[in-house]
Amino acid sequence: MSREFLIPKKVITGKGALESAMSDIVKTGKKPLIVSGPNVSKLDGFKTLVSALEKMNVPYAVFSGITGEPTDVMVDGALSEYRKNNCDFLIGIGGGSPLDTVKAVAVKTVYDKPLRKFLGIEVTGDFPPVIAIPTTAGTGSEATKFTVITDSETDVKMLLKGADLIPDLAVVDYEYTKTSPKNITVSTGLDALTHAVEAYTSKLAQPLTDALAISAVKRIFKYLPLAYRNGDDEKAREEMSAAALEAGICINNSSVTVVHGMSRPIGALFHVPHGLSNAMLLEKCMKFAYDGAPERFADLAFAAGVAEKDDTPLCAAEKFVFALGALCKECSVPTILEYGIDAAEFEKAIPKMTADALASGSPQNTRKNVNKDDAEKIYKSLIM
Repeated sequence: MSREFLIPKKVITGKGALESAMSDIVKTGKKPLIVSGPNVSKLDGFKTLVSALEKMNVPYAVFSGITGEPTDVMVDGALSEYRKNNCDFLIGIGGGSPLDTVKAVAVKTVYDKPLRKFLGIEVTGDFPPVIAIPTTAGTGSEATKFTVITDSETDVKMLLKGADLIPDLAVVDYEYTKTSPKNITVSTGLDALTHAVEAYTSKLAQPLTDALAISAVKRIFKYLPLAYRNGDDEKAREEMSAAALEAGICINNSSVTVVHGMSRPIGALFHVPHGLSNAMLLEKCMKFAYDGAPERFADLAFAAGVAEKDDTPLCAAEKFVFALGALCKECSVPTILEYGIDAAEFEKAIPKMTADALASGSPQNTRKNVNKDDAEKIYKSLIM
């Protein structure tokens, strides 16, 4: 069966990538709206970008109102600045939130209707160019056709998708991830690991994504603990940025499975950062899923270096699931209760979270059927 393989039109990686990309950036349009958060606007990457634009006499506008995971309200705020300043392209710089936001803003420049209207359909259109500059290593949004925006009216994290949403240019300079604090390093790094694991074990996996997923898993198991312990470890930061890009390309083409489907409702209702909610679910969901594809999970076990050559596929798969939990513990991932969420409130929300998770479509990519009872049991296991 034939498959398409989608990536950004151009990717520039490595130390000094932003400086190298400036010639492409200035040719993209006449005036960009730069979308970021209040903290990102103080960092070296942001300063390098605006300084280079000023030296090249390129006017720009800034929206720095991304104060958490993006909502439709934030998108509308950025859209207002885009229109008010007569911008003609978008630059997202920061973590996954600004990068997701610029994709949604691009959609809203063409369609004057709520983002929820795009749920479940392929978003297409002649959108303004989008440039993505990540300052964290994990979300992979710089490489994907996806954007996740919370609907402020329904408290649903909306997954919107479309090939036309893939950034035109991705600029990945690991230097800009070195300022990420430990909690961001962990949550984004485990987000990337979740992408790689889910892409490899998805029903939609294909040979090209398989290769990238295996590579990302190898890198993350080796280098995430190093980056967590020492944020100035340049080699670890470089490898994690590469892994995040690989894993982002993977989910762009093989999609995600049960973890992401169940993670988004936790984030929407309890405001847990996306990567962290993935990490909270990762071992539990994979413990449910591994016997649906033991050979695939065994491959990941060997890539992570946690299985012996004589292990059966099922034995190796079990070791990999255990290793996922051990890595999360090594990186001090809290449980739902340790994070401060009330157990009774969480349990009360399980029916809505289950319905939202299954409605997202992501769990259906798992190589094992995920029904309502299964999802509810996994959610309940988080507070037991």
